[in-house]
Amino acid sequence: MNDLLLDIRRNPVLWLLALVPIVLVAAKVSPASHTLLFVLAVLAIVPLATLLSHATESVAAKTGDTVGGLLNATLGNLTELIIALSALRLGQVTLVKASVAGAIVANTLFLLGASFLLGGLKYHVQDYNRTNARLQTSLLFLATVAMIIPSVVADTDFAMAPHFLQELSVGLSVALIIAYGLGLIFSLKTHRELFGSIEEVAHEETPWPLKVALATLAGVTVMVALVSEIFVESVQEAAAAFGMTPAFVGFIVVALVGGAAEMASAFSGARKNRLDLSVGIALGSAAQIALFVAPVLVLLSYVVGPSPMDLLFWPGAVIMVLIATMTAIIVTNGGHSTWFVGVLMLIVYLILAMTLYLLPPQV
Repeated sequence: MNDLLLDIRRNPVLWLLALVPIVLVAAKVSPASHTLLFVLAVLAIVPLATLLSHATESVAAKTGDTVGGLLNATLGNLTELIIALSALRLGQVTLVKASVAGAIVANTLFLLGASFLLGGLKYHVQDYNRTNARLQTSLLFLATVAMIIPSVVADTDFAMAPHFLQELSVGLSVALIIAYGLGLIFSLKTHRELFGSIEEVAHEETPWPLKVALATLAGVTVMVALVSEIFVESVQEAAAAFGMTPAFVGFIVVALVGGAAEMASAFSGARKNRLDLSVGIALGSAAQIALFVAPVLVLLSYVVGPSPMDLLFWPGAVIMVLIATMTAIIVTNGGHSTWFVGVLMLIVYLILAMTLYLLPPQV
């Protein structure tokens, strides 16, 4: 615990942790101040993401980058899941779908691209385990197929049968969850020797004790979930005040803020030449959202929301996810990275974001 308190005193960014109780109190005292709550929530998530980053690196130092990346992706996506469940309870299925698709694209293009850029600015060429990248992109492609199929058959005669999309979505969700579980067994147990880091990198900082790191991960995840819920409740009104469209909010803003913790860890790993950790977080998080979070939301929508959710995404979202997946497959094929590769990925993400901001799809 002394290690945690010492880091908080040394790092000015962590001083913003004082905003966490402030935003929680403000949400109770003045729930109608949407713009103020939006700004406070975003500022409060920044130090929480920093803490989560340091704790994840401490765990990864003892368990390896593969497990560390999976752990960070899981905890980061737990926040996404909580946010989505809150929206489902309010019947905001469109927002949930937009945030799910947006999180997949943000992790695949923005998170991975920014990691390549930040690492490439410090190191001439960076290597990473392309076997792990190939597994994650293959899982992403599988999930993309599952998103395409409902869109393809939605306008056919088969779709006219009662509850067709719901039954198809439930079946696809179960299949995706099984595929994700088998992927974990493959990478962490039966073929774990294929998924180790390319090289061992000396740690510049002394990692926290494992118990402290795990306790911090659990506590910070809860705090991020609470603050993120306030963020989601205020983001729509605040977005209107800032001139942002609903499609842009769900696909870009919610996805980026919800993934702040993963971004902090991935960017830090890239700057320390631990690109396996960054790739594991970025692609692992995208695959987990696509093959686990989204299917779980479909299944839970039958008991949580006023109406069940299906896997029928609007065509624009499906195309963007497909573009992101194919881009990731192409750029990670060689197992090497430079700063310019990151720039290319970020420009692809910028094109998608600009399109949504200026001409949002009909949802």
